[in-house]
This record gives sequence, structure tokens and C-alpha cells, in this order.
Amino acid sequence: MGGDSTAVKRWPRVGVGVLIVKEGKVLIGKRKGSHGAGQYALPGGKLEWRETWEQCARREILEETGIELTGDVTYAYTCEAVIDDDNHWITVFMRADVPADTTAVNTEPDKCEGWEWMEWGDHKVPTPRFLPLDIILKETGPRRFEP
Repeated sequence: MGGDSTAVKRWPRVGVGVLIVKEGKVLIGKRKGSHGAGQYALPGGKLEWRETWEQCARREILEETGIELTGDVTYAYTCEAVIDDDNHWITVFMRADVPADTTAVNTEPDKCEGWEWMEWGDHKVPTPRFLPLDIILKETGPRRFEP
């Protein structure tokens, strides 16, 4: 094998982003406090040990927005993003449709400036964008996840 035995061993981490769809729009917020500060992103977070993608999506959405996802949460897409020297992520995107009367609360104001329902599409979601969101918008095109 060889190599420097003192080198730090690192692996990609797994994140779950959630496309929460309401009346043809997707919930998007502006990050703050962590990597990607000032960039638009979907709600979501780090997959925890022995947690399924669906469980992670439901937990993160409740923690970040106060929305309890009671309907189906389904797989949508996966991408790889090397954000910087310390952040290599595989992001699994899940999708959940919510009723028209659903409201999002910014329950983590230290991590997000606020949530907004936005039209989906590369030319519709503002920049700067968090890399995983930018990738899904560019790789899938506007129709793939159009509500």
C-alpha cells in the first residue's frame, strides 16, 4: 500500500437535500454560518448513522422549517460535490409535495436567513447557489422536477 501513515484519511460524506414542492414552487433558503454562507440552498443536512434517506429528510425538514412531512418522501436525484478541501459530499435529493396551506418557519436562524417558495429552474433560482443545488439545476434541466 505504501504512503504516509500519518496522513489524515478522509471519505466523502452523505447529505440529503429535500425538494419540498408546494403549488408548483420549491422551498429554498439562504445559508449562513457554515460552508456555503450567503448561498441559496434546499433544506436538508447530514445523513446520520443508520438513518434512511427518507428518515433524514423528514428529520431535517422538521428541524429546519417546522414542517412535518406527512405524505410520501421519494428519491429524486443524486450528485457529487467537492465544495472545498474539507467538504466532499454525495448529496441524495428527496422530494416531498406539501399542501397549499403549508408554511415554513425559520427554526434555525443561525444557519439560514429565511425560507422562500421559488419557481424551479436554472434561470429562476437566484445565485449564488450552494453547489449541490447548482448541480441538480444544471444536470437535470427545468422539466425533470417541475412540480
